[in-house]
Amino acid sequence: MYNKIILASSSSRRITLLKEWGLSFDVVPSKIDEKTSFTKPSYLVKSLAYQKGRFIADKYPNSLVISADTIVVLNGRIIGKPKSKKASERIVRELNGSTHEVYTGVALICKDKETIFYDIACVKMKKLPEVELKKFFGKHMDKAGSYAVQDSDDSFVDKISGDYYTVVGLPYIKLIKELKKFGVKLSIKKDLFRNAALCVSEGL
Repeated sequence: MYNKIILASSSSRRITLLKEWGLSFDVVPSKIDEKTSFTKPSYLVKSLAYQKGRFIADKYPNSLVISADTIVVLNGRIIGKPKSKKASERIVRELNGSTHEVYTGVALICKDKETIFYDIACVKMKKLPEVELKKFFGKHMDKAGSYAVQDSDDSFVDKISGDYYTVVGLPYIKLIKELKKFGVKLSIKKDLFRNAALCVSEGL
């Protein structure tokens, strides 16, 4: 049994989601050097999520650690967080009018008990004119793909097929099931579940 829950991430979006879902937890960012030999997206996000979680779990052996990693995949090419405004501009231009996948890997670790999983969502982007596109250059430097689907003032995303929250950074539907194995229950709100499960044909 664990004495507390730790989120091994400083991501404001993941912190906000877990709070909205009724979880009490501490935030202890995992500042590892994010490297992996995996190139397959599902393996990559699971590997990085596990590395982040294991680093913190070893320091807090009596805690349940939640960690995650998110990437964007466009035409088979992995796109992470932009390292400069110029890189952000390049990424945004590439994603303009595209359909791509978002992979989020999650690790749950408590002593010798652990589970690692991932989820995929398909995202269709709007084709924005140059004047609108420029608003996104350098705006989301801390996010894979250089955009934030959860921002109400962002008009870049058209539709999502899959779990909306996988794109935000934590797959809600799968997380509920996996946390139950550790005796943790998230708040199940109809509007949240609807948002997570029924984004297939709805514009945002």
